[in-house]
Amino acid sequence: MAEDSDLERTEPASSRRIEQAREKGQVARSRELSTFTVLIAAGAGLMVMGPQLMDSLAGVMRGGLMLDRAAAFDPLMMLARLHQLSLSALITFLPFIVLMVVAAVFAPMVLSGWLFSLQALQPDFSRLDPLKGIGRLFSWNSLVELAKALGKTVLIGGVAYWVIMHHKEAMFSLAGESVNQSIAHLGGLLGLTFLTIVSSMILIVAIDVPFQLWDHSTKLKMTKEEVRQENKESEGSPEVKAQIRRMQREMARRRMMAEVPKADVIVTNPTHYAVALRYQDKLMGAPVIVAMGSELMAARIRELGEEHHIPILEAPPLARALFRHGELGEEIPAALYTAVAEVLAYVYQLRSYEASGGIAPQLPRSLPVPPGLDPESEIA
Repeated sequence: MAEDSDLERTEPASSRRIEQAREKGQVARSRELSTFTVLIAAGAGLMVMGPQLMDSLAGVMRGGLMLDRAAAFDPLMMLARLHQLSLSALITFLPFIVLMVVAAVFAPMVLSGWLFSLQALQPDFSRLDPLKGIGRLFSWNSLVELAKALGKTVLIGGVAYWVIMHHKEAMFSLAGESVNQSIAHLGGLLGLTFLTIVSSMILIVAIDVPFQLWDHSTKLKMTKEEVRQENKESEGSPEVKAQIRRMQREMARRRMMAEVPKADVIVTNPTHYAVALRYQDKLMGAPVIVAMGSELMAARIRELGEEHHIPILEAPPLARALFRHGELGEEIPAALYTAVAEVLAYVYQLRSYEASGGIAPQLPRSLPVPPGLDPESEIA
């Protein structure tokens, strides 16, 4: 049962899945929205430019019917005249054509933005499979498209009938107007009628757009196994990441151990903690922790210290405080300056004694470690 649930598409699409779909040209598209936008732009264009278009076309027609005798019997002149009239008609409709092109280009961008994918242009021969074609005919999308077609037919047909009946008197009055007036009036009337009929499609668009967004989201849903596989591919396998972390810790440990021979003193607990300190008077503002560890790591730090003759001082409160509040490679906390200064003073005196003899320095006792920095004092 768990395997079956992992194979069900219940998880929302990841950003990577959505991006891959966009690269293939798979985005939410509403043909109803595109159609409505183009038609509403055409209706608005006819309403605004209708009278001017009709006047311009009337002028082109009059110019085409006015021929002198020489042009009527000269094929070359007739072709030149046809070219001139065609160019005039094209220039007349150019603003309207530009409006249609802009509407057709920008309408699909409303839902999914600008998209250009070469993969969408590649041939897909699976679409030629007759069995899959029959399956698409009886699919859920086909039923939705059939319902939309029936709804558009009923809606637009009903609105068209109402608009025609409402403007019936205005249409009949065209017969009593002059030719120029009736042509201009007809252009505006056609634009208004067309715009009113097309506006009724907004109801279909309001239903189709949410459906297309939901349908696109449903098609891109992922199974739990796909989500896990994608996480492995994008972030790496957990086993590989764990191995990388182990290698990083090992490298950091080796770098830390390489700094132990450079330390001036190693402060211990004596067995649980070990902290190696280094101080260079003119280069450092305060002593720096070059190595620190507990248990086995602490034992290894002490061994290296003994091998390289680094002074080892047993100061449990200071060792615990440094281990708890110090950071590797950083200066010691300011509250421990006094205690560490006494330790370093002892180390310098010890070096002087070993080099030239004299009075042996006394081990520092009762180092001034603030109680709040010692973990055991907090427990007590």
